[in-house]
Amino acid sequence: MTESFVDATTLWDLVERRAAATPDTVLLIDEGGQTLTCKEFRDRAERVAAGFAARGVAAGTRVTWQVPNRFETILASFALARLGAVQNPILHLYRHKEVGYAIGATDAEFVLVAGDWNGFDYGAMVAELIAERPEGSRPTVIDVFADLPDADPDGLPAAPTSGDEVRWIYFTSGTTSDPKGVRHTDRTLITGANGMAAALDMQADDVGSIAFPFAHIAGPDYFGTMLLSGFGAVLIEAFAPASAVATFAANGVTMVGGSTAFYQMYLTEQRKDPDTPIIPTLRKLSGGGAPMPPEIYEEVKRELGVPICHGYGMTECPMITLGSPNDTDEQRAYTVGKPVPGLELRTVDAEENATGAGVDGEVRVKGPMVFQGYTDSTATAEAFDADGWFRTGDVGHVRADGHVVLTGRLKDIIIRKGENISAKEIEDLLYAHPKVADVAVIGLPDRERGERVCAVVVTAEGQEPLTFDEMVASLRDAQLMTQKIPEQLEVVAELPRNQTLGKILKYKLREQYAG
Repeated sequence: MTESFVDATTLWDLVERRAAATPDTVLLIDEGGQTLTCKEFRDRAERVAAGFAARGVAAGTRVTWQVPNRFETILASFALARLGAVQNPILHLYRHKEVGYAIGATDAEFVLVAGDWNGFDYGAMVAELIAERPEGSRPTVIDVFADLPDADPDGLPAAPTSGDEVRWIYFTSGTTSDPKGVRHTDRTLITGANGMAAALDMQADDVGSIAFPFAHIAGPDYFGTMLLSGFGAVLIEAFAPASAVATFAANGVTMVGGSTAFYQMYLTEQRKDPDTPIIPTLRKLSGGGAPMPPEIYEEVKRELGVPICHGYGMTECPMITLGSPNDTDEQRAYTVGKPVPGLELRTVDAEENATGAGVDGEVRVKGPMVFQGYTDSTATAEAFDADGWFRTGDVGHVRADGHVVLTGRLKDIIIRKGENISAKEIEDLLYAHPKVADVAVIGLPDRERGERVCAVVVTAEGQEPLTFDEMVASLRDAQLMTQKIPEQLEVVAELPRNQTLGKILKYKLREQYAG
């Protein structure tokens, strides 16, 4: 990253600076081999902005969009950024309930859709949802795949110069209650992108990948990293491991990732032909989301021949920590990296006292990449402590070397007979067992113990199911204290996961086995 990018204030400012600095560098490549250079992207996005403006979109206009990964998606998003509209991206995986909630909660004036895509008619769904609203309050619907707006940009107003206004609203998953609207600015996203760029040390000759939904908060953050570092990326419309890997190999991709679930899929592809690298140009994997067992790191390093730079973030703060290519294998395997530049991180105990090095506590963060609060002011007040630190709800500790170890969620700590038990500690040990392909450890209500420990496992391909006695023996051999050994074992075909970064939905397992 050069000095000319350090003081960029808006995401559109980054686009302008990158187009000026490296106009002919390829910024995006799709699966069909089409490309957009930095200058082409800038010019097309500005024409799309003019098209939106002609239809009534302006600074502050509220726009919900649900569009899968194509050039049109990113062009539309940055065209809205050029106008200073308030964007509400939602995943293409969501249906009536989630989409209707988002449109209503943001009081959207425009809704961008993908029309009929991949066997589902998004336009028809939105038409059905808004038909229920009073006439005069129905948003304008635009199918950006069929009718991406385009106009002469000469008459456009000046681009926004302030990056401190809320222009992004993302909704949390809402697994235990209605989703929360998370308010971000261009500055919070740019600061997160700066953190990612600094940690990953990507160079102009690198080729990245966007295989996760661009509507995820990682979308603008990753794209911001591309603009800051000057590298391009391959865009995958609908991720299928075999075809995605072939596309990455054909385009010389040097970094792939997304989450632990993606790492596992790349391993599966490599194992089909162990002696032939699936992506010969690959230098590293990077991602976040679900925790990464150390065994996965070791498998990737051994079988793919590259390290994983795994990190930690959330919708409220997309970049918290990230592993670096300069870290040791031990640091990358057993931690989620160091806090990214500009972020302050501390851990506190139940009495709000800071914990020392190596001592678990709730992770709290502060810095310019932290969100600007929820759309619900009550939820915002509950989310921050008296000193302005955001309560992440995650449990972990900072090591003496400054690297962060996550041990679970506050809600994921199992309290058995007064003993705090980390589900992740047990999961990491069980994942190393040859009969286990996937695992989740949960706490279930128990009259005598308060909670009992339950392990839910998926059997590895070609193996017989893990038995209870085998599980116990394995954990004893690993010297896990007796109080932490699960009292219950459930073997399932697959674990319930969300459809973005593959996080295990433990609440569904608790509901299933709590009886």
